[in-house]
Amino acid sequence: MRPYILAVCSILVAPAAAWAQPKPDPDWPCVQRRVATIAPAAIWSGPDLEKAGAWGSDPPVAALAQRLASRRTTLEEADTLLEGFAREAGPDRKEKLTRLFSGILALTNAERSRVLEGITRYARGQERLAERIRDEADRISAAKDSPQAEAPKDIAALETSFAWDKRIFEERSQALNYVCEVPTLIEERLGEIARRIEARL
Repeated sequence: MRPYILAVCSILVAPAAAWAQPKPDPDWPCVQRRVATIAPAAIWSGPDLEKAGAWGSDPPVAALAQRLASRRTTLEEADTLLEGFAREAGPDRKEKLTRLFSGILALTNAERSRVLEGITRYARGQERLAERIRDEADRISAAKDSPQAEAPKDIAALETSFAWDKRIFEERSQALNYVCEVPTLIEERLGEIARRIEARL
């Protein structure tokens, strides 16, 4: 078996095996199970969110929810913001903090949904690239084995394209491990913010 055929087998077999496992969503490439939304019960033990009122109709709550839902806001910054908000809320603190978390949850789920869709597109791109690499390997093999072989420069061009696509595939496969962690990191951050809000109820 030619070296490039061995190479294509080595880089495609493992991902293909992972993608071939039975899943509810065949386009989902991650080991972690795909969960569409974070349910409040999974991270929130405070008051009923539905009874707190519409967070979007409370401008100060909505503005703070946007800041706290952003991953650019550190947990240390979140603590400072929450402390000030709880102090200014006065006797309405419990209701306003509950409404605040409702907003953070909604915004975080929206962001996480975009991340999940991005991962699915990423996986589809990898599948298309894997198909192209297989096709290039077949064309190189056929060109070299044919009695009427293509000109050396044409074969060299095919091999250059194959090597470049293989390199991109490998780099993207390595990056996929990190990409798949992002939804989990988002959920963990949300859980931490939930605990910090509950501590101030």
